[in-house]
Amino acid sequence: MIQFGKKVVKYRIPILVISFLLLIPSVFGMISTRVNYDMLYYLPKDIETMIGQDILMEDFGKGAFSLFMTQGMSSKDIISLKQKIEQVEHVESVVWYDTILDSSVPMELIPENYLSKFQSGDMDLMAIFFDDTTSADTTMNAIEEIRSIAGKQTFLSGMSAVVTDTKNLSNQETPIYVLIAVILSCIVLALTMDSWLLPLFFMLSIGMAILYNLGSNYFLGEISYVTKALSAVLQLGVTMDYSIFLWHSYSEQKQRFNGDKERAMAHAISNTITSVVGSSITTVAGFIALCFMSFTLGKDLGIVMAKGVVFGVLGCITILPSMLLVFDRAVEKTTHRPLIPDLGSLATIISKHYFIFITIFLAMLAPAIYGYTHTDVYYNLDETLPKDLDSIMANTKLSESFHMNSVHMVLADSSLSPKDTISMMNEMKSQDGVSFALGFDSMVGTAIPKELIPNKISHLLKSDRWQLILVGSEYKTASEEVNQQINVLNSIVKKYDNNAMLIGEAPCTKDLIEITDKDFKVVSAVSICAIFFIIVFVFRSISLPVIFINMGIPCYTHTSLPFIASIVIGTIQLGATVDYAILMTNRYKKERSNGVSKQASIQTALAASIKSVMVSAFCFFAATFGVGLYSNIDMISSLCTLMARGAIISMFVVLLLLPSLFMVFDRVICATSLHFSSDKKRISERSTETVSAH
Repeated sequence: MIQFGKKVVKYRIPILVISFLLLIPSVFGMISTRVNYDMLYYLPKDIETMIGQDILMEDFGKGAFSLFMTQGMSSKDIISLKQKIEQVEHVESVVWYDTILDSSVPMELIPENYLSKFQSGDMDLMAIFFDDTTSADTTMNAIEEIRSIAGKQTFLSGMSAVVTDTKNLSNQETPIYVLIAVILSCIVLALTMDSWLLPLFFMLSIGMAILYNLGSNYFLGEISYVTKALSAVLQLGVTMDYSIFLWHSYSEQKQRFNGDKERAMAHAISNTITSVVGSSITTVAGFIALCFMSFTLGKDLGIVMAKGVVFGVLGCITILPSMLLVFDRAVEKTTHRPLIPDLGSLATIISKHYFIFITIFLAMLAPAIYGYTHTDVYYNLDETLPKDLDSIMANTKLSESFHMNSVHMVLADSSLSPKDTISMMNEMKSQDGVSFALGFDSMVGTAIPKELIPNKISHLLKSDRWQLILVGSEYKTASEEVNQQINVLNSIVKKYDNNAMLIGEAPCTKDLIEITDKDFKVVSAVSICAIFFIIVFVFRSISLPVIFINMGIPCYTHTSLPFIASIVIGTIQLGATVDYAILMTNRYKKERSNGVSKQASIQTALAASIKSVMVSAFCFFAATFGVGLYSNIDMISSLCTLMARGAIISMFVVLLLLPSLFMVFDRVICATSLHFSSDKKRISERSTETVSAH
């Protein structure tokens, strides 16, 4: 590796020139990458709810669905507004009571059970169908245009409206996430490192790696808004370790080689590669494990972050050293005394009183596990957004005025007899929480004369193969009540048509709950196993991985978390923070292989690692905690808060618990690891200890 380090030192100017030139295609790639704001899009394509969505698109030309409410408007004004909405590009159809009956029909002649589906007090309800998918750019543009046409006396609810608001809020906040992370990380680095200018070069090299990563997303086609919002902050926090390790190694090597900066940097690069490769592989393994999820958001985030770690490593061993050498004088001129004092004495205290820290850990383990297993998790995507957003207020209005919190759609065989269809709908309407069931045959079968029903209604609700039935539910999406209701409704429709499907936001969310529950268990197991075997390979040890696995301790909390938070707890946190342990273990292994005694090896490893671990953890904490406080999207806020908390927990565990475990299991580690301590060295060590005892 020393030869690679010498090459970087020699060609530092060309490296910087090429690095800056690569930013141009990266920026264009980043701008051109499409972002998906619909979480349900990432469900497996072969499940019934997703197949049904495809049928709805293919047979009915309907992809997205929204409910539109007006308040205090006259029928004349509503008709005029409806006509304007119908002219909006990508609006497939608008359903109001005049879709079935001509608006000239007097209100008093309309059956109450029919009119009540469209009117409640001074509120009128329309159903708007779009000709593209929920999260399509065309659908979101149509949502924005409808809002601009409608004015203040209207409310537009539904998943497409929620996705549109999510897009607007995310686009507004994401640049600020990066700004917050950079500013807070710079403050931490400036105070804890020994140069005021050093954070600038850290951020430049990491920032360039982030842009390379975001630019390369172009080849993925699109990424999720969660990935877009978090990838830069995560990459900054995860790869900051590598820059800190390089600088500390460079500082040590300058003392070793009497100020020969080029030689010192070459050796620093070589040492950093050795330390960083092992830790980066474990981090990449944690992210790659996400690709094993059936819920493909995991694959989306996993691939992007795995790339980010690779770019971060490359930037750390090429761009950063080149910058530091080119601007070495400027860095030296801004040197200062770091805020963190020499903590070498702490290493002695921890190694001497290791039993206390193990006892504390064991005492906290049971309540921590209990808290983790009993944390409330929510799946309703509406709950991740501020309550004052237009779509969220519209959903609330829909619930209050029409007692609807969700709308299911049934796809049944179009050849099903009207008698059976009406019987099926009546059975569904009799279930708890079902406010209505509306289909073509139910309309024809009422007191409304057939001759008053326009032909276009057939196109709306029937195709050659399928008929569409709308089912209103009083229960909220992702609630236990609606999931039970979906099970009952499914059994009813299957009784009349075994090929019938129940689709919509609530059924999709129910599938999301079931799929992600299995996914996160699989991913956690895969990530732990992958990291286990990587550490076995890197350290040639079968005992050390057991120690690392026990470091992932979730905080005891009663906070309700979004479902995706389990990814952080199960994979990202494990992969990202195991770096701290690997850094210390590398030094511990080196000392033991050189024949140094157990306690002296542990003290040296801890003393050499403590500052790097603390600085890295504080940077990770500052970057993610700041974003967590600022973000109005609860999914982003919760993820960042979890990661910030996890960084601090991992820091304490590595600095207090890991050395203590080394003290207890040193003999086992040496016996099950290659190149830790030879028999002769152990004999010599025991002899020395015996002499000292006498």
